[in-house]
Amino acid sequence: MNRSRNLAAAQIDRLTADLHALAEFVDASMPGWTRRALAEPYRESRSWVAALMKSAGLEVSRDKAGNILGRLPGQGSRPGALVTGSHTDSVVGGGRFDGICGVLGAIEAARCLQESGVQLVHDLLVVDFFGEETNDFGFGCFGSRAAAEGIPESFLDRRDQDDVPLHERLAVDGIDPGEIGTPVWVPGTVKAFVELHVEQGPTLAEQNLPIGVVTAITGIERLIARFLGRADHAGTRAMTDRRDAMVAAAQAVLAIQRTGCEAPVHGVATTTKVENANPSPNVVASRVTLQSELRSIDASWLHGARRRVSEQILEAAQACGVDVEVDWSTDNEVVPTDLVVQDTTAGVLDGLGIPWMPIPSGATHDAVHMATLAPAGMIFIPSRNGGISHSPDEWTDAQDIATGVDALAATLVALDRTVA
Repeated sequence: MNRSRNLAAAQIDRLTADLHALAEFVDASMPGWTRRALAEPYRESRSWVAALMKSAGLEVSRDKAGNILGRLPGQGSRPGALVTGSHTDSVVGGGRFDGICGVLGAIEAARCLQESGVQLVHDLLVVDFFGEETNDFGFGCFGSRAAAEGIPESFLDRRDQDDVPLHERLAVDGIDPGEIGTPVWVPGTVKAFVELHVEQGPTLAEQNLPIGVVTAITGIERLIARFLGRADHAGTRAMTDRRDAMVAAAQAVLAIQRTGCEAPVHGVATTTKVENANPSPNVVASRVTLQSELRSIDASWLHGARRRVSEQILEAAQACGVDVEVDWSTDNEVVPTDLVVQDTTAGVLDGLGIPWMPIPSGATHDAVHMATLAPAGMIFIPSRNGGISHSPDEWTDAQDIATGVDALAATLVALDRTVA
C-alpha cells in the first residue's frame, strides 16, 4: 500500500486535452457527441485512440472482435494480464464522458505507472472495447461479449432498419464473422479486470463523495410485446365496440411503470418504443409493437417482475379484446462484482485517504462480460449536473476524473500483488 502513495498523480491538463481531442470525432448530422459503432466518425476516433496508446508507451494491437489493445509488459513471471478499459462509442445525442473516461483514464493510469518507474509483475492490458452501446441489432457490449463468450450466429444474422444483416456491417470494419462465434480471448488471458466509469446517476455528487466502489451490476430483462386488434374507422366505430391495440399497449406502458415504482430496493422499468403499424389518424390501431425493459440488482425481484408484467399485459389486452404476444430476452443477469477486487480497491482508497462509498450500477458495462473470464470490479466517479447521462448535458469534473485515475492506478498495483 505504501508503494501506491508514491505513484505519479494523474495530470489534469493532459486528461483534459485528451477528452477535448476525442470529442472532435462526432457525427455532425446528429445531436450532441454522437459517435456510434459501425459509423465513420467512430472508425476515425479509434485510429486516434490507437495512436494515443502508442504515444503513451503501450504496444498496440487489434483483436478479432475489433477491440483495441494497449499492452504494458510486466516482469513476465506470472501468467495472465491485469486488464482495464471501457468504450469510446456513444448513444445518439450522447455526452463526452460515458465510457470515454474509462479508456482515457486507463491510458493515463498506464502513463502514471511508467512515470513512477513501477513495473507490474503481470502485463497490463488497456482496452477500448468495440461497440459497447446498444446497436441497431438489439444488443450491446459487442467487443467484450465477443472476447469473453463469442457472438451467437443468430445475432450475426439480425438485420437493422435498412434490412442489412450484422455480419455485412461488421465486414466494413474488418471483423470476420467466422472468427467471433467462440470467445476471442483465450482462457487465462485475464487475471483481473477493473473498469473506471462515470456513475451515470446523482448519488456520488449528492453525497459529495469522489469515488464509488461498485458492488453489483444490474440485470436487464427486455420485452417486445406485439398487440393485434382490429382496424376500424375512427369516426364510425363505437368506443364500446373496438379492439384497439393502442389502448392495450397504453395499459401495458402503465403496468410496466407501476412495476418499476413498486420495486422495494433497486428496480426500474422503462418503455422505450410504441409503434403503430398504421399510424393514419382516422384508423383504430390494429397492430402495435411495444419495447420495454426491467432492470435491478435484485435477481429475485427481477424474475418476479417479469412474470407480473406478462400477466398484467395479458389481462389488459384481453379486456380490450386484443391478442398479444410477449417475448422476453435476458440482456444480462445480475453480476456481483468480485469481493477481492472490491476489498482491494477499498483498501487502496482508505490508504490514500480518498473518501468512498459502496454503490450498485443501474447501467450495464463491459465488466459484465469480463466477469466471466476473471475477477472483475468497477470504480465510479461522480456525474455532475444532476447525474444526467446519455445526454449532451452529461458532465464530470476534470478533478473527479483525475482522482478516479489515481484510484485505478493504485488498485492495479495492489491487485498485481494480490492475484496469483
